[in-house]
Amino acid sequence: MESRTPPGRARLSDVARRAGVSASTVSRVLSNPGVVAEATREAVMQAVAETGYRMNHAARNLRKQRTGCVVALVPNLGNPFFAKILDGMGRELAGAGYDLLVADTLEDSGRHRRLDRFLDPSRADGIILLDGLAPFGDLAGRADLPPVITACEWIEGADLPRVMLDNREGGRLAVAHLRALGHAHIGLIGGPPGNVLHKARREGAREAAGGARITEFPGDFTLQSGQQAALAWQALPPLDRPTGIFAFSDEMACAFMAGLQRAGHHVPRDVSIVGFDDIELVSHLAPALTTIRQPKREIGRKAARTILDRIAGCEIPAVTLLAPLMMARETTAPPP
Repeated sequence: MESRTPPGRARLSDVARRAGVSASTVSRVLSNPGVVAEATREAVMQAVAETGYRMNHAARNLRKQRTGCVVALVPNLGNPFFAKILDGMGRELAGAGYDLLVADTLEDSGRHRRLDRFLDPSRADGIILLDGLAPFGDLAGRADLPPVITACEWIEGADLPRVMLDNREGGRLAVAHLRALGHAHIGLIGGPPGNVLHKARREGAREAAGGARITEFPGDFTLQSGQQAALAWQALPPLDRPTGIFAFSDEMACAFMAGLQRAGHHVPRDVSIVGFDDIELVSHLAPALTTIRQPKREIGRKAARTILDRIAGCEIPAVTLLAPLMMARETTAPPP
């Protein structure tokens, strides 16, 4: 195994030699990665890691009049769903010499903060917005904004590039799984009615339901709304209770299941439950939650790559779509 060059002593030529490219190619990867082919970019970044090469980012940013920072705007930083997405973003940005800063778009009261405090080119070279309900329309027409893309969620009517899961397909997979098990009465625990994720997942779910009976419970992706849905399910006459539940987030699915179990109901004997997101906790529950997996680190990595390409002035796709995956575990079974 080749020895690693001591950190701080590696030169650009050392990276070039290890990657098998020219020094000018290394320089392009580090300063303007969007113009370099992905395979070459990966080879150079691997060589950077192996040699311990360090750029003088402060000097580079001063020359280019850049901050060296990208800001991710997240609704509810306490939501565990975002952890792996931000990890994927941070790793990809760090490889290109950028720092990731994270801010919450919501105040403690639940109201949205004004976005103009974040969308300042003197603070950030690019913005990754993960809140589809953020008031971006207030800033329409401003010419002084840094590059902005959306990830996970998107803003209807806003001309912003999107990096997102195929949420409609995720909703379709969830209900198709319940239908394949024989469930003819499906319950949906949705998100906020105006939320783009709610709309897309609901469309896919209803498409897969076919001729099944559907009962909808209000929700907002939180534990509290999952608890309320459990109470509402129990308040129905036994013959009117859906035998298969699709909750549009894992948090709601977990709270729904806990509420039923506390009341003496059995999952999945009495009711089957499917969640959405595949946050880390749910595979360790008893029973383990059947859910729709989002490739969270890959979403973060793709979002970071997209904003870097946009900062570099490269052409980027309007929509980058990632595929969901059905994770069948222990909370689903044929109906009673």
